[in-house]
Amino acid sequence: MLKAAFVAAIVLLPAIASVDAQEVPSEWRTFAEASDYRSTPRYAATLEYSRRLADHSPLVVYRSIGKSPEGRDIPLLIASADGHFDPVSARKAGKAVVLVQAGIHSGESDGKDAGLALFRDIAVTGTARGLLRNTVILFVPIYNVDGHEMFGKFNRINQNGPEESGFRANSANQNLNRDYMKADNPETRAWLGLWNEWKPDFFIDCHVTDGADYRYNITWEYARHEEAPDSLKAWMAEHFERKVVLDVERQGHLLSPYLQFADRSDPTKGIFTFIATPRFATGYTALRNRAGLLIEAHSLKAYKPRVLGTYDLLKEMIEEIGQEKASLIEANSAADKAADSRGGRNSAPFPLALSIVREPNRNFDLKGLAIGYADSAASGVKRIVYGPEPKDVTIPWFDETAVSKSVVAPDFYIVPPQWLEVIDRLQAHGVAFSRLENETRTDVESYTFRDPKWATSPFEGRITLRAEAVPVKETRVFPKGSVVIPVAQEASAVAIHLLEPDAPDSLFFWGFFNAIFESKEYAETYALEELAEKMLANDPAIRREFEEMLKDESFANDPRKRLAFFYERSGYKERTGVYPVGRVFGTQIAMSGEKASTAVSSDAR
Repeated sequence: MLKAAFVAAIVLLPAIASVDAQEVPSEWRTFAEASDYRSTPRYAATLEYSRRLADHSPLVVYRSIGKSPEGRDIPLLIASADGHFDPVSARKAGKAVVLVQAGIHSGESDGKDAGLALFRDIAVTGTARGLLRNTVILFVPIYNVDGHEMFGKFNRINQNGPEESGFRANSANQNLNRDYMKADNPETRAWLGLWNEWKPDFFIDCHVTDGADYRYNITWEYARHEEAPDSLKAWMAEHFERKVVLDVERQGHLLSPYLQFADRSDPTKGIFTFIATPRFATGYTALRNRAGLLIEAHSLKAYKPRVLGTYDLLKEMIEEIGQEKASLIEANSAADKAADSRGGRNSAPFPLALSIVREPNRNFDLKGLAIGYADSAASGVKRIVYGPEPKDVTIPWFDETAVSKSVVAPDFYIVPPQWLEVIDRLQAHGVAFSRLENETRTDVESYTFRDPKWATSPFEGRITLRAEAVPVKETRVFPKGSVVIPVAQEASAVAIHLLEPDAPDSLFFWGFFNAIFESKEYAETYALEELAEKMLANDPAIRREFEEMLKDESFANDPRKRLAFFYERSGYKERTGVYPVGRVFGTQIAMSGEKASTAVSSDAR
């Protein structure tokens, strides 16, 4: 009661630049501030500070979004000016919901320390309280909590502070920023649950980048090519690039797009645009019809300007979202409506994979540093040496992409019920589906595969697969309980990317369907000898083909190949490499002449 009364009496102040840490009461200085940015807090200290903020102020609540593999809570702070600490009331109040995430790579602690200071300035000093006028802010200070506690001074060789930090991967050695689609890890499942519950209006992911040296302390990126909805790209270009970037730079920072150099030994050769496939956070949120801003502080800069730059970018971005709430929500609604109308024979091809056009389409004015080269006794080659003197240079910018893989999405996908891991992932992502009430025969389009190639070493705990997908049309029988996924839904892009084999982070790529390539039956030699004799005696075409094959010496001298010739042409040969997922065009799923609406039971999430 007291907390609610205090909330109602709050006067929102305009958001202004961050206060000097020396002006903050000593008990409210963050761990980083108190150490003059030499150190970052451990997990327990981070949670203690977070809970203290929630206990101190009615503007903040502390929660957990779930447990890590080692049993740690994944912390969540929620800031609201008027008690809207759940998604239903926040929506009813017309608030824009902003999700800020830090520490998915837990050695990259800039976002954690910047976010804690921002929440302090909302809840304690009041200098950032105006941010809550039109927004509710969700903040995950440490996403990779187990990796965070693999703490030490040897985790970040490429990074200039803090003195000790967490580890890049989680305790199962999984890079959580590669897990958004396959969702193998409990942390990812917790995050997806948070997303499905709140459906944020905007997402911010805080990182620290490695690479070449330059004068920028903050770089950024967002999905801005064919992989993102047009309405979101337009909103970000107008409000982020033309407004927020300039506002942050006026506070003394230097920002640039994410710098992916064509040649790290020679920055003058140009930069490539960065395409985040859906395994990455900001690539994934584009599939969920929401803009995702990637903040990459520059690892070679001192910790203080990195944290302060991250703080000011967070603050200015959230302030712009609050001021332009109506246009952002309108852009999100347009993206949702476009997703809800996808699929069908006459729909536009859906882009699955992009490639960078290898001709520069524009120039970039790099605010760099003087560079030279020196002989290296260690590597035996010349190494690049950056000097302290500023050096501006205009370099090529490869910022144009082309769609390298696309597909006309069907009206429905059908997944047989035995593919439990696949259905589990659909559920985790919030994809709506129904189940067949009866065994159903229907015409489908699907794929067979040529030349499957598995990776020779694991990637994120899986043996990935690539193959040439060959379209097929046929009639199939799907068991009762098969999952029917309508493409026309808000999560349509997620469903397409999960179920189309050519998508860069499809479940096929991640190895969920590897078993379709395994042959389980086999033939004994005595059975094949009898089969071969009958086929040679009764099928002149087979006999002619076999005699032609015998002209190949390697075939003629290999008894196994000779017998396999007959097995592969018999009805006993198993049909392997057939994709079990069906693609259905049209509004009906054939089942004794009944329409799909009566053929399926409601089991949508």
